[in-house]
Amino acid sequence: MSPDGLLTTIGGVTNVVVLIIAIYVYVALSRQISARVTTDAEPGRMLGLPEALVAGFLVFIFLLGVLGATSGQPAAVDTRVLLETLLVTLAIVLFIVALLTFRGFDLNALAGFSKISFLRAISTGIILLIAAYPLIAVSEMISQNIIGGGSSKQSIVELFGSSDTIGQRVMIIVFAVAIAPVLEEFLFRFFLYSVLRRYFGRFFGVAFNSLLFAAVHTHLPSFAPLFVFGICLTVAFEWSGSILVSMTMHSLFNALSLTALAFPEFLSQ
Repeated sequence: MSPDGLLTTIGGVTNVVVLIIAIYVYVALSRQISARVTTDAEPGRMLGLPEALVAGFLVFIFLLGVLGATSGQPAAVDTRVLLETLLVTLAIVLFIVALLTFRGFDLNALAGFSKISFLRAISTGIILLIAAYPLIAVSEMISQNIIGGGSSKQSIVELFGSSDTIGQRVMIIVFAVAIAPVLEEFLFRFFLYSVLRRYFGRFFGVAFNSLLFAAVHTHLPSFAPLFVFGICLTVAFEWSGSILVSMTMHSLFNALSLTALAFPEFLSQ
């Protein structure tokens, strides 16, 4: 066997081993979650009809947006659109916070902010993101083989790549790394998943929440990777009991995506 053939074989075996480890990690986490005894005293189980109505309305709005995006030409993404999206999402989040506060819920207990330390949340998020990457990579490879051509980069990533000013790039970085992960994790993992779990159980909650998370990005080439990533984020939140873990994973994932685009000579797309 030639040296190049040997290196290819070693690389292939290494990839398979890494993928098996990644699958084992998330299967083990899922089994630990399933083994837990669920009680009505759990904070997420106390969400009631008002939260369900708000969640149902949000799902309806998200699905309308997805249908609108798939039925016509995708809208161009620029800094104005990013700012408008930020303001609307922030308003929704503040409304949900106000509702839960008015209803007497302890947001700290619901989100698990104090369940684990900040440093432990970051370290756990890093480890679980590393374990998630092989699963995301395989789903993207399968998606590309099925769909064929087309960029797997989302609009905001392409906007970053085409930006010719430092100010615009800084704005995109702040939005993608610091703001979007926090708001999206609040909506999808903290609120929508908790409501879905309350009324339909964990399995349906994870599946539907992840499908919706992938669909609202309205980017077909990245649908499968985002679906898998959504599952990993939801499992991480459910297993750790802290939204800080999934926020860390989401933030680092976006940061690495932008870094890979900004420095392609160091990191592969």
